[in-house]
Amino acid sequence: FQVLKGIEVDIHLDGTLDQDDDMLERLDVVTASIHSKLRQPSFELTPRMVAAVSNPRTNVLAHCTGRIVVGRGRPQSDFDTEKVFRACLANDVAVEINSRPERCDPPDDLIELARDLGCLFTIDSDAHAPGQLDFKYLGCERAERLGIPAERIVTTWPVEDVLAWARGAK
Repeated sequence: FQVLKGIEVDIHLDGTLDQDDDMLERLDVVTASIHSKLRQPSFELTPRMVAAVSNPRTNVLAHCTGRIVVGRGRPQSDFDTEKVFRACLANDVAVEINSRPERCDPPDDLIELARDLGCLFTIDSDAHAPGQLDFKYLGCERAERLGIPAERIVTTWPVEDVLAWARGAK
């Protein structure tokens, strides 16, 4: 098997990524996500996300709403989902189906919107410890239940196809 080099980078307030281009060029797959200022108003958060997925090194938009559905929870961020998913489609960026049970991010209706727009997807465990790698089955179940065909799920592709897509002509 082949181990790919990847990273999850933070999306800054201005939509840039928190790693420099030289470092990102050395990676196979770059996942971008927002970890701060999740409560920004839509008119600020939407262009931030669009800028990040328009970066030619971004391959995946992860846990796009930032929501947490257990315990005290955290409501999902407010952004123009159609505009962001259309930017993902235009830039060949996959939308992550986050498998962590406390996230279920994006929610089903947003996965359906991205599906209907024609977006690609990844299924990610978002594991923070080895035992959490098993979470992937939850994302797989959601993708199947929501009618996401395997050919649109990058994480089901042969490695050569993943690398060709990730290095694509963006």
